[in-house]
Amino acid sequence: MQTDLSAALDIGGTKIAGALVDTHGRLVVRAARPTPADKDGATVMRAVAEVIGELAAGPDWSRVAAVGIGSAGPVDAATGTVSPVNIPGWRDFPLVAGVRALVGGRPVVLVGDGVAMTAAEHWQGAARGHANALCMVVSTGVGGGLVLNGRLHPGPTGNAGHIGHISVDVDGDPCPCGSRGCVERIASGPNIARRALAHGWQPGPDGDTSAAAVAAAAHAGDPVALRSFQRAARALAAGIAATATLVEIDIAVIGGGVAGAGDVLFRPLRAALRDYAKLSFVSGLTVVPAQMGTDAGVVGAAAAAQQSRLEAFAPAP
Repeated sequence: MQTDLSAALDIGGTKIAGALVDTHGRLVVRAARPTPADKDGATVMRAVAEVIGELAAGPDWSRVAAVGIGSAGPVDAATGTVSPVNIPGWRDFPLVAGVRALVGGRPVVLVGDGVAMTAAEHWQGAARGHANALCMVVSTGVGGGLVLNGRLHPGPTGNAGHIGHISVDVDGDPCPCGSRGCVERIASGPNIARRALAHGWQPGPDGDTSAAAVAAAAHAGDPVALRSFQRAARALAAGIAATATLVEIDIAVIGGGVAGAGDVLFRPLRAALRDYAKLSFVSGLTVVPAQMGTDAGVVGAAAAAQQSRLEAFAPAP
C-alpha cells in the first residue's frame, strides 16, 4: 500500500486546520473548524476529532503514514501534552494520546506552532536551501524555531528556538513569562501598539488601535508610530543576533501579522542587525519575509511528521 501522505493539524486559538500533505508539500485534502477556545477541554478535542474525521472520510486516508501536530504553546512533546495560552480549557492536555486514538495507530509528532512554521519555511519557503536558519512568527506573540545542520531542531519538548522569550533589555518591563525585557514584550503587535499609544500616538476616526493601524500611520510618516516600530525592530535584531552568535544561523525568516508591516519593520530591522551582528561569522546574516502564509502551520506539521518518520527508520550510527 502506498503511504506517501502525512496528516497535519494546525491548532490555534481561532481555528483548527487540518490537511493531508504529499511529499512535495502539496495539500491534497483540507478541513477546518473554529476553535471553541472558551469551552472546556473535551469540547475543544471534539473539534479536533471532527477535523480528523473529515480528513479520514475520503479514500486518500489509507495513504497516510504519520500525523503531525503544530499547536499553540506551551507544548511538551516529551509528554505529548499542550497548555496553549489562548485555549484555557487545555492545561497539560494529553493531545497526542487523544489524536493517536483517532488515527489508527499511526505515529503522531507534536511541535509548537513556531517550530511548525520553521519546518514549512525550510521545506518549501524562504529558508529553503539553508542548512542553518531561524524562523519567527511575530504577531500577538513572538515565537520561532530552528533548523540546524539541515534538520529541524525542535528540542526535547518541541519548543527550541522560542526567541520571543530571550531577554534583550535586562531592566525592561516585566513579561508575562516571568522574565524582563523579552523580545515579545517589545516587538509583538499588542506591545508595538501599547508603546505607540503611551507615547502620544492618536488612532484615526475609526478608533483602531491595532499594530496594523500603527503600521499604517508609520507608512504615512507619523513619527511616534515609526519610533514604536524602530524599537520593535531593535529588539528583534538583538534577539536574532544573539541566536546567530550562539548557533551560527545564516538566515532569519520573519512571518506573522507584524511582518505584514513591510518596510517600516524590515528597514530598521536590517539596519539594527548591522549594529548587533558584528562578529565575522554572523556578519553575513540576512533577514527576509516568510513566504508560506496561512498554510505554514499544516505544511510544517507535515514536514515534522515526515522528518520524524525518516529518523525512526534511519540506521543507528
